Amino acid sequence: MIRTEFTGYPEISAQEMEEAMRFAVRSVTENLKTFTDKFQKAYSENGFYQPIENNYWTTGFWTGEIWLAYEYACAHDMAQAADALRHAGEVQIDSFMNRIVNKIEVDHHDMGFLYTPSCVAGYKLTGSKAGREAAVKAADQLITRFHPVGEFIQAWGAMDAPENYRLIIDCLLNLPLLYWASEETGDPKYRDIAEKHIHTAVANVIREDYSTWHTFFFDMKTGAPDHGATCQGYRDGSAWTRGQAWGIYGMALAYRYTKRAEYIDIFKHVTEYFLSHMPADLVPYWDLEFTSGDEQPRDSSSASIAACGMLEMVQYLPEEERGYYVTAAKQLMKAVYDRCAVKDFEQSNGLVLHSTYSNHSPYNTCNHYGVDECNSWGDYFYMEALTRLTKNWEPYW
Repeated sequence: MIRTEFTGYPEISAQEMEEAMRFAVRSVTENLKTFTDKFQKAYSENGFYQPIENNYWTTGFWTGEIWLAYEYACAHDMAQAADALRHAGEVQIDSFMNRIVNKIEVDHHDMGFLYTPSCVAGYKLTGSKAGREAAVKAADQLITRFHPVGEFIQAWGAMDAPENYRLIIDCLLNLPLLYWASEETGDPKYRDIAEKHIHTAVANVIREDYSTWHTFFFDMKTGAPDHGATCQGYRDGSAWTRGQAWGIYGMALAYRYTKRAEYIDIFKHVTEYFLSHMPADLVPYWDLEFTSGDEQPRDSSSASIAACGMLEMVQYLPEEERGYYVTAAKQLMKAVYDRCAVKDFEQSNGLVLHSTYSNHSPYNTCNHYGVDECNSWGDYFYMEALTRLTKNWEPYW
């Protein structure tokens, strides 16, 4: 397989990683004044997040940032910050418990994005009984969206509507919640559904050239594959950058939980497609259709997601193959740190600029918002990638 080498492009240094994490922890801790009882909106506006209630699919990422900051504070003898961060994390776990018990905006597939970096993380780090209970309830909610006909978890919308009979590539990151639930409860039903969904997704969302579909539809009566389409990419035939990054991280996690050898090969090809479509400065455009010189928005969050996926997979690869992916991850993070990372609290209350949430084009169906801003998953995965690069990290996923 041809490998993309960014010859001469620097890697993020140990000093830069330390400076980035220390700034991130200070930023998260400072933001607790506003975002303990409230949550960050999915994207910033003019660089600044506004507070919202716990009623959107992205709120778990902010809590995940709190827990990553808590881990750093504990490891660096920052007792006062650690206490404040733990308290905030526990307050937010209570909010997630209330959300799942009262079924507040939970009828969709994003239970993993919501409950893994918040409640599973809190349980792993502090033994939170409320975190464990809320996360198991979230797993129970997630499997209600599984279709035996077609064997997949439906992303969103009414379950009996043909126009909603589809999965999306993002769901690969929701599945670790189900594997965790089986490990915790001893009930294999969660794992069984996760593995069926992975099999269906891999068979359909990955194209022959290893680019990926954002969404894929199935026949409601027979479960047969029907067609791929985009919602947030530039057009149906292009490769939405964040979707490709979800594919990288999703395949790494799929291998971790299933140990299917073919998933390693798919990971390598999906990753190579992503890397071979990077612009010269390594800050991804929002769709891989675009490259250096195009007047299109960037999506820095995709670089951090991809880096996390590569750093997850290297632990399962032979020693001689690891260096390529570690180097690529460090180069991507260097680009994000140099060109996108917030370094002044007056500039933003987020961590990473130049992300794209939803960019409308003449050929897609999404609305237009959160373009060239910070977004919550971009900030979270930036911190996760830095954490993975600086310690032997026990993943939340």
